[in-house]
Amino acid sequence: MKILVINCGSSSLKYQLIDMENESVLAKGLCERIGIDGSKLTHKPTGKENYSVETPMEDHKVAVQLVLDALMDKEHGVIESTDDITAIGHRVLHAGTIYSDATLINDDVKKVIRDCFDLGPLHNPANLIGIEACEAAMPGKPNVAVFDTAFGMKIPEKAAMYAIPYEYYEKYSIRRYGFHGTSHMFVSGETLKCLGKDDAKVIVCHLGNGASISASIGGKCVDTSMGLTPLEGLIMGTRSGDLDPAVLQFICNHENIDINEMLNILNKKSGVLGMSGVSSDFRDVRAAADEGNERAIMALDAYRYRVAKYIGSYTAAMNGVDAITFTAGVGENDTQMREEICEYLGYLGVKIDKEKNAQARGVASEISTEDSKVKVYVIPTNEELAIARETKALV
Repeated sequence: MKILVINCGSSSLKYQLIDMENESVLAKGLCERIGIDGSKLTHKPTGKENYSVETPMEDHKVAVQLVLDALMDKEHGVIESTDDITAIGHRVLHAGTIYSDATLINDDVKKVIRDCFDLGPLHNPANLIGIEACEAAMPGKPNVAVFDTAFGMKIPEKAAMYAIPYEYYEKYSIRRYGFHGTSHMFVSGETLKCLGKDDAKVIVCHLGNGASISASIGGKCVDTSMGLTPLEGLIMGTRSGDLDPAVLQFICNHENIDINEMLNILNKKSGVLGMSGVSSDFRDVRAAADEGNERAIMALDAYRYRVAKYIGSYTAAMNGVDAITFTAGVGENDTQMREEICEYLGYLGVKIDKEKNAQARGVASEISTEDSKVKVYVIPTNEELAIARETKALV
């Protein structure tokens, strides 16, 4: 069984073709600048030379066909025809309160995705375009939606509900959903395997330019840091994370801007970028901090502090923790950040093996000492494989 995994952004399309017999990646690639001048396809077949082509892509339908052409190319391809593809799995951001599990796509599912455009204005429209492009290119082939909110939808009401008039939940489904769900689901599951304990209490720190933390027991999410949108929670590359809502009114009144512009500032100009004034890239901020830039030092201090606070609160929420796992770009690659966060966790009996931590990169690794009371892991996330597994289970 071969599963094609599609992840559509507003002007991009990432893909992987995975052989589910051994979960190996046959090929992967990226279509960039869809609908923009300079469109480019980069195709990376396993065991063959990479292939790229710059050609106009007026929409995602054209991009999907170029992907299929690359997969079937005589020199760079890995399949003979689309008959070799069993199904297509799609990353879809939001389904509101309607769907909380991976779902075979039909007209009703597409309607729900469309109805949630206002909850995911950057992602849901592109996700739907990708689905319809695949339907047009491969008629009759099963398409599966794997929702980014699915993992967080399992959290109990006490964690999900905002303390606002209940009518807003009834009218508009305003609640905490959580995001990076596919990553959290995959990494928490892999952590359970490492522990050899099916009912373990696990905290996953998905730390990248976007960042979130989840708490799960036995692989079932009990809380997660993002909310109605990905803006809530941790300080991120450009997102503010948690803040007093009155800050919005105060700045809007004093700067004479509307709420839409204010939210744009909180999403795109805040976080580590806004605090440091240097960059949203943690490597740049780290370099500036090492050179004595006080705002960069402050931004990194605040970032680590917020992560440690969430770990502490989720330990309390679960009445304990068996393992803490780091994943995503910063979590997997920034050895210093991991160590600095764990310095806050001495009260839990967390002890990091500095040598193991320095070597942990690219593969699942335990970085805690043998006598650490809580296991600490670094596990690379693999959302595409998680989507492929969900798709296989349905078809």
